[in-house]
Amino acid sequence: MKITVVCIGSGNMGGALMKSAASFLGGEHIGFCDSDKAKAKQAAKALGAAVYQTNTEAVFEGDFVFLAVKPQVLPGVLAEIAPAVRERIASGKPAVLVSMAAGWSIGKIQAIVGGSGLGVPADHAPVASVPVVRIMPNTPSLISKGMIALAASPEVPAEKTAELEKVLSAAGVVDRIDERYMDAVTALSGSGPAFVYMFIEALADGAVRAGLPRDRAVRYAVQTVTGAAAMVKETGKHPGELKDMVTSPGGTTIAGVAALEEGAFRGTVISAVEAAWRRSIELG
Repeated sequence: MKITVVCIGSGNMGGALMKSAASFLGGEHIGFCDSDKAKAKQAAKALGAAVYQTNTEAVFEGDFVFLAVKPQVLPGVLAEIAPAVRERIASGKPAVLVSMAAGWSIGKIQAIVGGSGLGVPADHAPVASVPVVRIMPNTPSLISKGMIALAASPEVPAEKTAELEKVLSAAGVVDRIDERYMDAVTALSGSGPAFVYMFIEALADGAVRAGLPRDRAVRYAVQTVTGAAAMVKETGKHPGELKDMVTSPGGTTIAGVAALEEGAFRGTVISAVEAAWRRSIELG
């Protein structure tokens, strides 16, 4: 029997990951639930997927339940679905919760859903063994070029983790990682695309200032970044070594590198990643 994957939330990222799941399982094994019913129906229609009326219904239907909501919304969703999750655990057929909320640890999710955290009645006996997977995808997952970090709690069987990797694989590269690194991953690959887009825009602006038409400036900037990234990936060489290959003595590149250093380019990028990392921790 094929597994069923449901997604609470139907935004861009949830939609991208469900598209990946549908390519592996078929749309009939995918479902959406969203407070915006029209949005859920639209996402479902594109994949031939189901639409659930409530988050609780989605939990009872899914083998994997993706929590594709903002960190600020997650507490309410967890409190709502907690009884259904606990009922499934008691029945011996637990659903695996898959969270992509920045900053939210596996332990915090387990505490709320399992009965020892916020939103749970004081007289409720805590439930152990809530299976939770924490992932951090990024926006290139929309075009199957994503970077998806994955950390699973001990309660998730190895075969379930392997199934989830297959479900996500069409969206990009899936990498298992220790959860302690997840905030750093959020800052790097989660937020990083925005930094790269800014760099591409700035490269193109510089070329326009030098006289190149805008359409060609963007095209050349995009291919330059794409090619440079491929060089790092395919040669296995350190980025600094590849940079040195381009910077001939007294040439154009070293003049540009010097200008970047005068503007504290590397230090600024490091600070951007650090700021995103700190914010991820705050959100948790």
